[in-house]
Amino acid sequence: MIEQWFGSFSFLDLCAVGFFIAAWFAYGLAVEHRDVRRPSLNRMMHRHRYGWAEQMEQRDNRVVDTTINASLQNGTAFFASTSLIALGSVLTLSRSADDVLTLFSTLPFGTPTTRAMWEIKVAGLALIFVYAFFKFAWAYRLFNYGAILIGAVPPRGGDPVEIRRAARRAAAMNVAAGEHFNNGQRAFFFALAYLGWFVSAAALLVATAAVLIVMGRRQFASTARRALQEADDDAPDR
Repeated sequence: MIEQWFGSFSFLDLCAVGFFIAAWFAYGLAVEHRDVRRPSLNRMMHRHRYGWAEQMEQRDNRVVDTTINASLQNGTAFFASTSLIALGSVLTLSRSADDVLTLFSTLPFGTPTTRAMWEIKVAGLALIFVYAFFKFAWAYRLFNYGAILIGAVPPRGGDPVEIRRAARRAAAMNVAAGEHFNNGQRAFFFALAYLGWFVSAAALLVATAAVLIVMGRRQFASTARRALQEADDDAPDR
């Protein structure tokens, strides 16, 4: 049965899927790599999370810190709900396979697709959104833990060593939550590239390359990263 399903795919299909998977993992390694000379935007923001914790140590009232954490948690909840909605839409596609197959076959660059091939493609897209949901849901839980750790930071005036340790503990939890949130967003972006496979293998290759270039520029050559870098370069030495 398995050979019958996967035997329907051409060599170009398999190459396109392999390139898609390799691009996803390679991008993740590049973004999370601890390169001091040229860190990604995500890693630069992780450093600022620890800077936030240093400022929190100096405050008697931590309302602003809990408010920031709550805004991060609310954004994560939105994406978790969106991933469930997207998953429901994908499952709907599997119920209307005949109509959709007819539609895609009429596209200029569309290729004939069997029902088995369509079901495999839909299952792959569903797995991406399931992965995204788990990442967002876990990030939401970690931000919840972070709120508890913020509340556990001793008030200013206590033991400075314990205050610093508690603040860095809250920052480390916030960094872990941010990493899972970034992984969930990454799945969303690559899901857009995956949609190209429903048209053809060539479309999947082009869409994956396009998403990889756009996301890579945002992490390593965007105005947002340049703003952080210029601010760090202008900062006085401590």
